[in-house]
Amino acid sequence: MSKNERGYLSKNLVSSKKNHKFINMKLLATFLLFLCLLCTHAQSEYEPTEIDPYGLKNPIAPKQLDDFKPMIGMCDCDSQRKNADGTWAEAIKMTWKFKYIMNGMAIQDETLKADGKHSGSIRQFSKDSLQWYVHYYTSASPSPSLGSWKGAKKEDGTIVLYKPQKAPNGMDGFSRLTFYDITEEGYKWIGEWVDTKEKISFPFWRITCVKREE
Repeated sequence: MSKNERGYLSKNLVSSKKNHKFINMKLLATFLLFLCLLCTHAQSEYEPTEIDPYGLKNPIAPKQLDDFKPMIGMCDCDSQRKNADGTWAEAIKMTWKFKYIMNGMAIQDETLKADGKHSGSIRQFSKDSLQWYVHYYTSASPSPSLGSWKGAKKEDGTIVLYKPQKAPNGMDGFSRLTFYDITEEGYKWIGEWVDTKEKISFPFWRITCVKREE
């Protein structure tokens, strides 16, 4: 083999090694990009999208998220508060939207009311205590700490939540929030103050909702 041939061969071998290294690096970069996209998708695949505007329940989420499954979506509602004289005020129109959040691991709801007093909640189920923890916020009174209720779905199909709260006269009791008459077409909700034995009840807020066809 001549000197020129050896030189030509050497240059081609070097060039071949460089091309091989470049191809390997390109394949590695492509694989890492694919892996990154796959991980990103896995972190958000159950979030709301154009196809599923209210998100989806994550398969690894507690099965109790199905307690609120009939509410997922948008409802048109009538909201009534009780007046100081014990009568019910005129109903206020509102929408109540439920959706999955945190990649399908929890539920968030939001109300938009005609009187401008909007509100919402974050709903998480604890597999340890087997209870729902609900944190409430409202535009009417922003607070550095959110009011919270806890409870569970009962055998009769109602979802009942409690928060310790004294009556105006100082009697111990609870703020009790109940979802009932729950169907795919809608549901009802009532807020009450009850004594610790739940023998005395003073309703203060009630809402009737009809599922919106979308």
